[in-house]
Amino acid sequence: MTADDVVDLAPRAVLVIGVQGAGKSAVGRRLAERCRRGAFVEGDVLWKMVVGGRIDMAAAPDAEAERQLALRYAHGALLATSFVRAGFVAVHADNMYGPAVAEQLAGIAVPRSLVVLRPRPDVVERRERERGTDAYAPWAAPLGSRLAAIEQFDAWLAESPAVGLWLDTSDLTVDETVERILERWPETFVD
Repeated sequence: MTADDVVDLAPRAVLVIGVQGAGKSAVGRRLAERCRRGAFVEGDVLWKMVVGGRIDMAAAPDAEAERQLALRYAHGALLATSFVRAGFVAVHADNMYGPAVAEQLAGIAVPRSLVVLRPRPDVVERRERERGTDAYAPWAAPLGSRLAAIEQFDAWLAESPAVGLWLDTSDLTVDETVERILERWPETFVD
């Protein structure tokens, strides 16, 4: 990355969401790196902070799994808000769907944006296979396949508020996705 690639954006919290394998972490990190003052808050890191007694989400989650997920989201909002107040563009990438998205945006008390990465389910399935991960395993068995699980997650994503910038990133690289976000920056605003 050269100095010409750096953008000078006003401080703002940017929530980047999508299904597992959509490219949230890669795109979020690259977007933060492109900012003159950028910070990256990764949902997976927040998830891993619980090192004793962690209960992961599942197809039929228990109350503790839901409580820990809400805690992770709350800490993401707090971190993003803190970075923005310190003069940074804070990019927070996490798995978030439906009503949780509106709740998360409401919990961010500074200017905020939403970017929804929505590649086609078949593309996500191919990416998951290529990277050797199995994030969909707990959901795939009851639904019959990983693709069916991805389609279910995509349906949940579709229930998210129709605000911000939604991108089909099926045929875009990470850098191309970041360029689209920057080209359409005002469309990301949800404040």
